[in-house]
Amino acid sequence: KAMPCHNQHLNNANPSQPEHAATGSTKQVRFANSSHTISASSDPHEDDKRSETDIVSTVQQIGPQLKLLPLNDQIRELQTIIRDKSTTRGDFVFCADRLIRLVVEEGLNQLPYTECTVTTPTGHKYDGVKFEKGNCGVSIMRSGEAMEQGLRDCCRSIRIGKILIQSDEETQKAKVFYAKFPPDIYRRKVLLMYPILSTGNTVIEAVKVLIEHGVQPKHIILLSLFSTPHGAKSIVQEFPDITILTTEVHPVAPTHFGQKYFGTD
Repeated sequence: KAMPCHNQHLNNANPSQPEHAATGSTKQVRFANSSHTISASSDPHEDDKRSETDIVSTVQQIGPQLKLLPLNDQIRELQTIIRDKSTTRGDFVFCADRLIRLVVEEGLNQLPYTECTVTTPTGHKYDGVKFEKGNCGVSIMRSGEAMEQGLRDCCRSIRIGKILIQSDEETQKAKVFYAKFPPDIYRRKVLLMYPILSTGNTVIEAVKVLIEHGVQPKHIILLSLFSTPHGAKSIVQEFPDITILTTEVHPVAPTHFGQKYFGTD
């Protein structure tokens, strides 16, 4: 069984930077003695090296549309607790909410701000910035709903739409069952929330629905916690102008997230 371990991680380098910049001192979760490694070798350490090289290469191939949070030990611990099968649901939800908040905060950094000047209580002028209006959130039900409160905690009055997409039992293709957005969503920048990117099919269908409602892909920022290389690559290939923000890119995604978070596992 694959168990999380503190091995070598990917750096949060901009994927457009040289390879040596993406293999610095920060680390990316990997799995020890696992059948999920990208390549097989008699030497498990050699497997780890090849796996890391392949992941770094994949991230760089995807391009600057894929952005990773600056990695630190706090994020590594949250990732570890979320992946650990022995984690209680209470601890899981607590750590997931913390990680969601970090992703949301970074997502807000991707949105436009304008300069402004305010007067302090002492009468001094202060040159600062203010958040531009015209943004909204959209959660892909059901796991995406776990990220809604984190967004509301940061943007008190933000509008949030919803999309329900499920796989057809016969064709196994993603199918849209429900979509409800602010009526002027075509004017807004969208924070699309979906915590686990596995194949990318669900997100691709969600983006297609947003485009049908007049949203431009360049105005969509996908907020996720974990992504597979295949999932991120599929989305960017389909929509080259979209932005993906995540904490980790790894072939093994914690697909149990929704069931564990909502207590249906």
